[in-house]
Amino acid sequence: MKAVYIVFNQAHTERVEYILDQLQIRGFTWWAEVKGRGSVGGEPRMGTHTWPEMNSALLTIIPDEKVELLMRKIKILDEINTEVGVRAFVWNIEQAY
Repeated sequence: MKAVYIVFNQAHTERVEYILDQLQIRGFTWWAEVKGRGSVGGEPRMGTHTWPEMNSALLTIIPDEKVELLMRKIKILDEINTEVGVRAFVWNIEQAY
């Protein structure tokens, strides 16, 4: 099993939900408003007057065989509009109960 952490501009909310539904990924934890700035590029998302946009983030634990397809779909989503932004990170899960 793997943990996939996805951080995305709130403009991508419906698209991210659609990807999860498409891949039948049912379980996740969602943080609606997270602040941050990417390490590669892009504008800060701080919810302030200067930087008004916000990100959301989610964490899902999925079987290994779904990871590659999920990551591919996230990459395609990011390539659609690089200024809006989405990033995903994968960790191994040692145990779950």
